[in-house]
Amino acid sequence: MSEATKPLKPSSRPLRLRVTAAAESIVRSGHPWLFADSIREQNRAGESGDLAVIYDRKDRFLAIGLFDADSPLRVRILHAGKPVTLDRAWWETRLRETIALREGLFDPQTTGYRYIYGESDRWPGLVLDRFDTTLVLKLYTAAWFPRLPELLDLIRQTLQPARVVLRLSRNSQAAAEQAGLRDGQVLLGEPPTEPVVFLESGLRFEADVVRGQKTGFFLDQRENRRQVETLARGCDVLNTFSFSGGFSLYAARGGAKTVADLDISLHALESAKRNFALNVTNPAVASCTHETIQADTFRWLEQQRERRFDLVILDPPSLAKREAERAGAVAAYEKLAAGGLAVLRSGGVLVAASCSAHVSTEEFFAMVRQAARRSSRDFTELATTGHPPDHPATFAEANYLKCIYLRVNQEPLPRT
Repeated sequence: MSEATKPLKPSSRPLRLRVTAAAESIVRSGHPWLFADSIREQNRAGESGDLAVIYDRKDRFLAIGLFDADSPLRVRILHAGKPVTLDRAWWETRLRETIALREGLFDPQTTGYRYIYGESDRWPGLVLDRFDTTLVLKLYTAAWFPRLPELLDLIRQTLQPARVVLRLSRNSQAAAEQAGLRDGQVLLGEPPTEPVVFLESGLRFEADVVRGQKTGFFLDQRENRRQVETLARGCDVLNTFSFSGGFSLYAARGGAKTVADLDISLHALESAKRNFALNVTNPAVASCTHETIQADTFRWLEQQRERRFDLVILDPPSLAKREAERAGAVAAYEKLAAGGLAVLRSGGVLVAASCSAHVSTEEFFAMVRQAARRSSRDFTELATTGHPPDHPATFAEANYLKCIYLRVNQEPLPRT
């Protein structure tokens, strides 16, 4: 970061807040968020990035967090319990403790994973992903902007990356512009001239860390991709909402005969082709027929009359980004599951995943099972999965990822 783009430091004088009785209970329970309407008293106007100290009705310390002046989620809590001093040593210790939680999870054949998962790792509103020697820092709140120089120095000192790229949530980009920051900005090292390549379970993948979705690759589905590999031998595989072909490449290495990537984005399908090319030296990948189909998944599944598959993967983007969209998302998931089942051969496996936090795990699994029952086909539930170990979910709102595996019997009924 140049001196001209370094955000100003937050106030050295912490805010003092008192909150409602209900909010006191929520904070004591360990929840990491405090909303604006929970604040009863505030000693001064605060700026984003200020430290906010929260006290109870008896003037006892409750917690300390980062203040966000422009968000209804007004304080993201860093520490609760006994009072602490958030000096350089405190931040360094927290970073080292977080990184240590990933030690032993991955061998040298996996160089892409999550170092920091926001609130669940006690770094609220912050994600840090590794792609080989490149790190991607994604911020979901302007509260981190004034602390970015110190944070970047800690990351550099502790992890010694070749490059750090900044990604920003949509709701923070206006504030970022005022702070001299932009989405895709390279904070440390040289800008990449091509997608960054990393390893996952020995397979090579590219990540568009500057302009790609999220931080450049969906690291959270790693364990499900590994599971798909074990199911793919001899199969014709359909990977819907395929993005850059992660599930497909694992299926190919697992011995799939054919793999079809289905996505509405031509850019995503071209990335999938490049990922297959990166692994062409693997005999199983080289012998698998890889097809790309640019189409809307819902419409494409509805239109199929004859084509059938042995393994169908349904991994759509979030269909409910807010609570008001939940009911529509449930209906869309059921329609999608029915479409996937309709193109599945007898003995085939349906892999259905959801990344919508507003649709609960129980509700999603029940919906997929219901779709299977309505298809009039016997089925066996093979497994259900949740978050991988580098994406721990320690509070309800962080629990978004779920996946169910069903093996179905009988041939699907012919469509008219």
